[in-house]
Amino acid sequence: MTQEPLKKTYWHRQRILIIFLSLISGSIFYLLLVRLGLIFPLGELPAVLCIPACPPESQMHTPPAGKQLLNYDKPLEQLVTANNKQKISLLIEKSQHRLTLYSDRKPVKSYPVVFGTNPTGDKQGEGDRRTPEGILQIQDLYPHPQWSKFLWLNYPNVQSWRKHFQAKASGKLGWYIPIGGEVGIHGVPAGADNMISERQNWTWGCPSLKNQDVDELYQYVQKGTVVEILP
Repeated sequence: MTQEPLKKTYWHRQRILIIFLSLISGSIFYLLLVRLGLIFPLGELPAVLCIPACPPESQMHTPPAGKQLLNYDKPLEQLVTANNKQKISLLIEKSQHRLTLYSDRKPVKSYPVVFGTNPTGDKQGEGDRRTPEGILQIQDLYPHPQWSKFLWLNYPNVQSWRKHFQAKASGKLGWYIPIGGEVGIHGVPAGADNMISERQNWTWGCPSLKNQDVDELYQYVQKGTVVEILP
């Protein structure tokens, strides 16, 4: 074999190696951005960018009439059965400081609830201390060492990412700001139920209930329970 073909083979192999290493390093960089909350998982690209078109967000629940808490003085066990979890959903009205449990889309019982220290408006990014709005789901639930229970919501979801990138594209949010996460419904530090009664918005963006209330809810929800949050 002459020297010229050997050179071509060498450079051909070098190009393949460079392409391979570029793909590996690009993949690692992309996964790092996903982990930091700066970009969405690749599989959600069509839904986030609305390919071919964004479905309109529709409201799932009809809020209870008036501004009062529905059946708050009654134990939930008298109103709904615990083995009917697949029919349970939650509606949170930020303006009313009210969380209502629904069974088969019918309101059953309401609880007082507070939010992040910046309660007005939808959550757009990490650190804004707002509570996200829209339709979410419980992705996990477990006891919490500080706040009794934690009902972990699937924020960010596709709709969250879509609104996050719209905020960045419109200049309302810096491109360097991550979307954030770890949002869930939880209780309060021991002995601090007064923060709920006095409507003190104290969290970083999570909805917060009295401990006895989140303990009661905990028995009636499950992974996949729908949680709709309205302004």
